[in-house]
Amino acid sequence: MDPSPPVFFHCRARVSVRPVWQRVAMASAATTRAVGEHAAHHHASIGGTIDQLLHSAGKFFSSLASLRLVPLLIGLVCYALYLGLRSRALFNAVKAAYPGERVRWRDVWGGYVAGYAVNNVFPLGGGNIVQLFLTRVSIANSSYPALASALSTAVLFDWAVGVLVMCFAFTRGVFPKPPSFSQLPSFDISFFASNPRFTLFTLTALTIAFLVAFALLSARVKAFWQRIRQGLAILRDRPRYRHEMVTWQAASWVARFASYWALLEAFHIGGSVTNALLVLAVQVIASVFPFTPGGAGVQQALLTTIFARNAGASTVAAFSVGQQIATGVLSTALGFAALVFIFRFRSFREVIRRGKEHRREEARADDLRGGDLRADDLRADDLRADDLAPDEGAMSTG
Repeated sequence: MDPSPPVFFHCRARVSVRPVWQRVAMASAATTRAVGEHAAHHHASIGGTIDQLLHSAGKFFSSLASLRLVPLLIGLVCYALYLGLRSRALFNAVKAAYPGERVRWRDVWGGYVAGYAVNNVFPLGGGNIVQLFLTRVSIANSSYPALASALSTAVLFDWAVGVLVMCFAFTRGVFPKPPSFSQLPSFDISFFASNPRFTLFTLTALTIAFLVAFALLSARVKAFWQRIRQGLAILRDRPRYRHEMVTWQAASWVARFASYWALLEAFHIGGSVTNALLVLAVQVIASVFPFTPGGAGVQQALLTTIFARNAGASTVAAFSVGQQIATGVLSTALGFAALVFIFRFRSFREVIRRGKEHRREEARADDLRGGDLRADDLRADDLRADDLAPDEGAMSTG
């Protein structure tokens, strides 16, 4: 038997396999280098974002003497008015959810401005938890799920207006399009824009986590959704929703618009309908990427790009951070005043500590109520079984 075919086949296999493994090794090395370069790039972007913020903050403090004081004060007054008007809409939503309880506007306003102040200092929306806790402790017989859903009803109108504002901004020709977000000098927005697969993975992971939590809480799902439905009470009354929420929210957007118009004048950018709407569009984008306090990195990157043609680089840089500092100081002062004079707390740290303790107490109370409900269900099942069981005496006589 001729052994040459197997030898020939073996030689061909050996010759063809070696380049494959070489190519795999080369591809792995290239991928490793690419990942390292990519990580290094975004690591530099984090540092670049911080450097840009500090640089712009320096421009703001160096230009304080040149600020126009009257428009600045008007802008801050309008911003405080915006916070008050929006809190009135939230108050009406909470009042609709708890018609039989004593709900005070000042408590809802205090919780809102305190949470707003925390969001200006800490990222990832931690202020929303502070707002929820403060509102919960000020309303007897309330629950976290019902209040959370009531406070979230304002998102519907806000996002409807936000979409219109974004459509206007994209037609002006100066607002960056979503594909170019990856080129902005801000780590948070550029990272997610340049990594769509990672963004999709993150959203998927959050969805799965929500479903898992939902499954773990399935024993309490019925009571949970009843409370959620209770919080959405105002949405089921359309005339009341239009009168007590849409009207107040629309007024708050007008006040917010006026605030940024005045702040643009104060920083010598130039107040106009177009410029104020562009700033509002930046606020909408920043609310989607809350990875820096108040979305500061996103705001700074977008504002410097949008208004590059309106004024000098130093003026635009001063406005991009200065307006955040001005409104942040105002909201922090209002939030701290609410903590001290309305809720009798001495610091934000005390609020966080008390909030954790209160949540643990609520969880223990829910467990006890859940046990009582399960015992009641078992007793009800036993009674139903007794009613359905045949009568032994009747059977024996028959």
